[in-house]
Amino acid sequence: METTMDLHDTARVLHPVNPIEYRLGTITAVEPQPDGPHGDQYRLRFPSGEEHGYYATEITPCPRDDDHDALVNALTAACRSLITACRIAHDHDDELSGEIFYHTSGLIEAARTRLGVTLDPTHLPDPPTTNPAPEPNPTSGGQQP
Repeated sequence: METTMDLHDTARVLHPVNPIEYRLGTITAVEPQPDGPHGDQYRLRFPSGEEHGYYATEITPCPRDDDHDALVNALTAACRSLITACRIAHDHDDELSGEIFYHTSGLIEAARTRLGVTLDPTHLPDPPTTNPAPEPNPTSGGQQP
């Protein structure tokens, strides 16, 4: 089901190709394309003042409240990556590990004070897996072929 968007609604680019497109944009113009395969064409103004045109299939409605969830997801992923890097760096270079830990702590504190979210590095949920491990074969004594 296609969601229609109107002037002054906010939206995100589905597949950003430059840094400005990661920002939330405000719809400044709508050009109906009744026979077009991509739906209406929208003009988005980004916080920098730049404007770009997109088809409806290239953007998604995104109210400002959704920014909170997007930030929490992005910071959780960043925290998870930094924790992994810290563990790897621990064996490689203790000073590097300390620097990474320092930045991870800053990220956790920023999430707590600015977003009201506690990112607990020891209890972050694992990211969803796309290829689950194969189940053991009960007829082969648990051995995989």
